[in-house]
Amino acid sequence: MKRRNFVSSIAATSALGMVPGMMMGQKENTPLYRDFNLKYAPHLGMFQNHAGKDPIDQLNFMADQGFTAFEDNGMKGRTLDLQKKMASTMENKGISMGVFVAHKIYWQKPNLANGDLNLRDEFLSQIKESVEVAKRVNAKWMTVVPGHVDLRQNMGYQTAHVVESLKRASDILEPHGLVMVLEPLNFRNHPGLFLSESPQAFEICKAVDSPSCKILFDIYHQQIQEGNLIPNIEACWDEIAYFQIGDNPGRNEPTSGEINYKNVFKFIHSKDFKGILGMEHGNSIKGKEGEKRVIEAYMESDNFL
Repeated sequence: MKRRNFVSSIAATSALGMVPGMMMGQKENTPLYRDFNLKYAPHLGMFQNHAGKDPIDQLNFMADQGFTAFEDNGMKGRTLDLQKKMASTMENKGISMGVFVAHKIYWQKPNLANGDLNLRDEFLSQIKESVEVAKRVNAKWMTVVPGHVDLRQNMGYQTAHVVESLKRASDILEPHGLVMVLEPLNFRNHPGLFLSESPQAFEICKAVDSPSCKILFDIYHQQIQEGNLIPNIEACWDEIAYFQIGDNPGRNEPTSGEINYKNVFKFIHSKDFKGILGMEHGNSIKGKEGEKRVIEAYMESDNFL
């Protein structure tokens, strides 16, 4: 069925209380949509009411719904056996692995910003560990958050300390073709962090000057922190390697809040973006109904051609 005709059928089926691909007489796990324009990446738990709690079953369900990517912040902490099973499933299903968190994040006190060499060494050791995880699960990107500000130091000194740590980390990652993506986080959810805005992340990436140090542009965080989403994405474009998604308020699926995700996705697609957009958000409605709504929301927001 043609994309336009398929999407236009949503209204008719919704009026009957049905969702395309989940109508009477069809299996509940039948794909709703298999032709997304961008690589949206769900996470574990997002569809567990349909797929169950087993990670492999959840990955299979995601693939059946047409999702071609997956992200897992907690991948590094999973057992070796599970990492291998998940990697094998993703490979078999044609799913690209997105980000996982590469290191211990210091939410309440400074680590990279204060220049403490012991804490820098700890960070670099964890980056080395993450190289092996990335290889095991076929990941290219890993999330880095530089930690809390150091209120006893001028921001210029702090920036120099962070840049130096990231240069050292880039030296570790570059030979493997891996990329750490720096995530600016908003002041409301994460007060006091060193990295909060996209221009700041852009400045740091330019200073590090490595293909292994780029920006994770989290649309939810930046809507709260700075707004002006599309112009800021465009201004940072050369340093953005990864996106994450969440509507505001609520940090749930697109269409649940104020962000015009159809226009944002259209812009990202117009830039010929081939990377991953992580679905780092909750479901606005509980249970199976909420999981169906997440899939519908991406169908609607991705319908921009």
